[in-house]
Amino acid sequence: MEKNRFSVASRIRSFQFAFAGIASFLRSEHNAWLHFIATAAVIVLGWRLQITPHEWIAVIVAIAMVWTAEMFNTCLEKLIDFLSPGPHPQIKFIKDVAAGAVLVAAMAALTIGSIIFIPYIF
Repeated sequence: MEKNRFSVASRIRSFQFAFAGIASFLRSEHNAWLHFIATAAVIVLGWRLQITPHEWIAVIVAIAMVWTAEMFNTCLEKLIDFLSPGPHPQIKFIKDVAAGAVLVAAMAALTIGSIIFIPYIF
């Protein structure tokens, strides 16, 4: 098996594909807009309250965790719908667990945000 050589052009293409995927996600998924609004609000709040660099790290990790979970959930749902368009108990289980993963990430992010922002507000 021949190993592909490093190519700047192929790396640039990889980034183009990734940005196209993010753009498609934002265009097609309603939850993406909810996450976008929440992300913008948290960033503005963090900036206005002048949270510490360590707090920014936690906020950024929480934001990334939620976005990543939602994007993987979307991919899994689209793939399952493509492969098995009809209802099936195992498909429901898979989709429900994937949605649950997003909920876990969102609840963790909410907890992180509460720990960071509540002392600044009260």
